[in-house]
Amino acid sequence: MQIDKLRGEQLDQLFEAILSLETKDECYRFFDDLATMNEIHSLTQRFQVAKMLSEGQTYQAIEDQTKASTATISRVRRCLNYGSGGYEMTLERMEK
Repeated sequence: MQIDKLRGEQLDQLFEAILSLETKDECYRFFDDLATMNEIHSLTQRFQVAKMLSEGQTYQAIEDQTKASTATISRVRRCLNYGSGGYEMTLERMEK
């Protein structure tokens, strides 16, 4: 599985830090310190693209709404089709 190549002590520590966050405000504070606005925007954009693709939206509609490039949209689609299932898992949980 692809996620095996990501595993490591430092990434584990980052994930533990993220899992320790309890509120949206804590998330805002942590990510404001952790990442640049461009990095946060890129992550947000990819998640929105995944959401829209899972809803059956067209590339054009996604590009218009998110301003994502077709390369980004294609990359997210590959992750949805052949990735580790992370997008699907979180999107399903958010629907509940």
